[in-house]
Formats: sequence, C-alpha cells, structure tokens
Amino acid sequence: MCSTWPWFMTGGVSARLLCAITGKAWNWRRGSRPPRYPLKPFAAGWPFWTGNDPMPYLTHFNLGEHPFSLTPDTALYFPGAAHREVYESVFYAIRRGEGIVKVSGEVGTGKTLLCRMLLDALGNRAAVAYLNNPRGDADWVVRAICREFGINVQHSDDLYDSLNRFLIEKHAVGVDNVVLVDEAQALGEVGLESIRLLSNLETEKRKLLQIVLFGQPELDRLLERHNLRQVAQRISFSFGTKPLSEAEAAAYIRYRAKMASRNPEAAMEIFSAPAIRHIVRAGQCNPRLMNILGDKSLLAAYAEGAVQVERRHARAAVQEARQLSLRRRGRFFPLPWWLRPASGLVSGAVLTVCAGALMAALYVAISRDRFYDISPWIMQNASLLSNAISR
Repeated sequence: MCSTWPWFMTGGVSARLLCAITGKAWNWRRGSRPPRYPLKPFAAGWPFWTGNDPMPYLTHFNLGEHPFSLTPDTALYFPGAAHREVYESVFYAIRRGEGIVKVSGEVGTGKTLLCRMLLDALGNRAAVAYLNNPRGDADWVVRAICREFGINVQHSDDLYDSLNRFLIEKHAVGVDNVVLVDEAQALGEVGLESIRLLSNLETEKRKLLQIVLFGQPELDRLLERHNLRQVAQRISFSFGTKPLSEAEAAAYIRYRAKMASRNPEAAMEIFSAPAIRHIVRAGQCNPRLMNILGDKSLLAAYAEGAVQVERRHARAAVQEARQLSLRRRGRFFPLPWWLRPASGLVSGAVLTVCAGALMAALYVAISRDRFYDISPWIMQNASLLSNAISR
C-alpha cells in the first residue's frame, strides 16, 4: 500500500485515503492490488490536507460535523414513523407512572439514541438516573441509582430506605423519578430482580419510581425464564425498535448529510441515488450499518477527489465492511441483494436432484420385483416429499 505507513492503516478505503492525503504513490512492490478506481489526490481546486485544516474530509464536502458518527447524536435524529411512535409511547408511559417499561431491539436500531432523547426531553421535569452498561449486581444497581440522584451512599446504612425517603420527598413536590437503563440485558437475573424490588417503592395510588429498560433481544429471552416471571409481570408496556423501511432509509441518509452541512438550507446532494440504494440494501435499513457504510463511502469519494458519492464508492465501502461482524448469529456482511434469490434457487435445485435420484432408485428396485409390497408406502412418501419441495 502506501509506503512508510503502519500495517493497520493500509487496507482498502483507508489506504486510498492516506495515499490521496499524502500524495504518496501506491507501493506495487509489496504485492498489493492496485486501487479499484484511479486516485486524483491533488486535482485542481480539490482541498487537501495542508496542516492548517484539521478536518479536510469535512471541508471537501462542506460539512460542519461528521454526518455518520457512531456516537448517538440527538441533533441528527431522523424522525422515522416507527421510531417516533416508540418515543412518544415511552414518554406517555413515563408520565402516566406505569412502573417498568421495556424497549428492546436489534443492535443498531436506535435504542441508545432514544434513551438520550428521553433524557433530554425529561430535563427539569423529573429527577432522572441514567445507567449505562450496568452490572449484574443488586448492590451496584441500588448504589448507582442513589449516586445518580445525588444521594450520599457513604453515610447510609440502608440504601433502600435512603432512596425511598428521597423518592417520597420528590413525589411530594410533584417531581417524577425516572431510571433509564441502557444495555439492560447486562443486568442478568440478579440485576433484574433488584429492579423488581425497586418497583415495589410506591404510594397508595402511584409508583414512586418509573423504570425504562433498553436492551437487545437477549433481554426478551432473559425475561422468558421461569424464575424471572415476577419481573416480566411487572412490565406494563413493551415496545420494539426495528430497522427503517427502504424509503425511510434513503431519506435517513439524505437527512443526515443535509443536517451535518454547514448550510443545511442550501446543502448539495452528497450521495447519488444509486449510491443510496446500494447502501440501503447492503445495510439492510439498519441505521448503524448505514452509518458505517455512509462514512466509508464518503472517505472513498474523498480519496478519489469526487464531489459526490457514486455507486462505485458505496461498493468499495461495502467491500471493506464485509470483514465486520455486522449481522446477528455470527454472520458477516450479507450477500449482495441480487445474489440472494440465487441461493434459494440453488438449494431448491439440489433438493430436486436428490429427490429425483431417490425416486429413480426406488423405481428400479420396484421394476425388479423387489420391495413390491411396500410400494404404497413409497408412493405416499414421494407425494409428501413433492409437496414439501413445492412449498
């Protein structure tokens, strides 16, 4: 790749970007493949890294900030219909005082961003305790909540009693008490049981503590266990975050690029329509995956000196991201969309060939007066196999 650069910065889009910034030629002597598209590092009028500009990547596309950062940024929140519905429902459940609320969803579908938005929206309306990456320890859970509420845990003999008195004082002046737990699946059985005990803090008419659990599908499977049935029964509302629709996913990419522009009202279209379609399909409408691909696509276009991200840049980004474990069940980046039907056709063809070979062997056996007495059973199972293949 680029000479004099360390090995961890010499792959795919990263190498092309480094070559473009530094002006160094591609090192052919190391046996590396040539770039998939020509590099034009110092084309006329193209801003490059002079040392005075700390972020030439943003300057090149007239961006004020990174549009596809993996850090949840409420300023770049895209109001998708399903996501907005979950947000409003959770906010309503909190204001109603319904005890425990659960929000679960796959990795990258916006749970942490939703949690941050609730944190900002509640503001001074409520006393809020935010637990990020909790531990499966009952004592740690109670201490963390007390610390978030500003309760002195060093001089308290009974943490539950101290917390209860604090909640009653806040309730008396009309202030709600809310606990937001992100990555709640990390609580485990012990941590969830402590959450159940905390939900018992209540007055005659209302819960003193509103608890919202944000977690991955592992949280749902954890709550299905028999010994956690009491916790599951305390959950008043359960919501789920899902990937965007294809139309929303395309609008999501355009929206993030526009809002990150230095002049959103007159922002240019950074992504071409074919590039957006490729990112949406490869990312399977998952916001986090599309953020990864969108950022890598911008880097690829910047390395080439292009003013707009084209489909070839999106393809280069997907190619580099294939090594990331982006799908559940240990699967890597999915097959291209145009290859997915082919895998089903191949499987069907293999089953058909195997079934045909089996029927041919049985027919030969029957024609030689062997196993003639079980021919009705053979015909019946052949019919069942044919129906299964047709389905």
